Amino acid sequence: MGFFQKLKEGLKKTSQSIANVFKVSEIDDDFYDNLEETLIEADMGYETTEKVLDYVKAKVKELHLKDAHECKELVINSLRDQMSVDQSAYDFEDKKSVIFIIGVNGVGKTTSIGKLAAQYKRRGKNVLIAAADTFRAGAIDQLGTWADRAGVEMISQHEGSDPSSVVYDAVSAAKARKADILLIDTAGRLHNKKNLMDELAKMRRVIGREYPEANVESLIVLDGSTGQNALEQARQFSNVTEINGIIITKLDGTAKGGIAVAIESELSVPVKYIGVGEKIDDLQRFDPSQYITALFSDFNIKSDTDIMVDNEIGEEKDDDLFDIE
Repeated sequence: MGFFQKLKEGLKKTSQSIANVFKVSEIDDDFYDNLEETLIEADMGYETTEKVLDYVKAKVKELHLKDAHECKELVINSLRDQMSVDQSAYDFEDKKSVIFIIGVNGVGKTTSIGKLAAQYKRRGKNVLIAAADTFRAGAIDQLGTWADRAGVEMISQHEGSDPSSVVYDAVSAAKARKADILLIDTAGRLHNKKNLMDELAKMRRVIGREYPEANVESLIVLDGSTGQNALEQARQFSNVTEINGIIITKLDGTAKGGIAVAIESELSVPVKYIGVGEKIDDLQRFDPSQYITALFSDFNIKSDTDIMVDNEIGEEKDDDLFDIE
């Protein structure tokens, strides 16, 4: 099963629940109430859901729509507008970069590091991994296993070491080996925000002092199956450190697909990678258009212009979707 098919399967429950909203024929208060409830239950979040409803209601009035099924594309367009990843978001992949991978324990940080390392190496990059999560039992060994799978070198010390000391060693190795990318695993404890902030800030200072020519990127890993808890984790981490992008994992069956939309819309931080399984290729760049297509895989996706044409002439030809004058 390819990546897109896995994504479609993972988002099937959400897709089906949203599709059920449009089985009614009339646009009325009950329709809007059901749409609101369904989007919130899909983990779109209140703020994102309200944006969708406001957009749909305005377009229904503007286009004089009557049938609920005509609103499907409006919902799709609204969600698409709230999700975007500029291609410059991935510029760091082609620079000499240090990438911090942050997030709570259990979300898939270690596996994400391994998958990214393998993909970067496959593209010809010289990659190093730093085991700076020195507090969680077994973290270093687990990361070492993924480093072996990816075929890259890991810089580590013993369990309980100072994470900044590990980063110092890793930076020295990166410079000596002319590494293109250094991936840093970090501790995932959130129970003490000040300690977490101080630890991350200290590691950043080491890089700024010892490796000023490197681009620094911080990516937070979130478990897509935890819904609004993932959004709250992102908020908490954003309060203590800069976040440049998001990796959403475990979108392979239990996740409510709306969480990716909610995170991007509410935090204004781009989702850069999504994961749909355990294999190395099951983590890929986030494509909003592909994601929306998977989320509404049984819908015909059209634009506002198409809907307006449909409304004015009462029927459409297949070519209208691609060539409207």
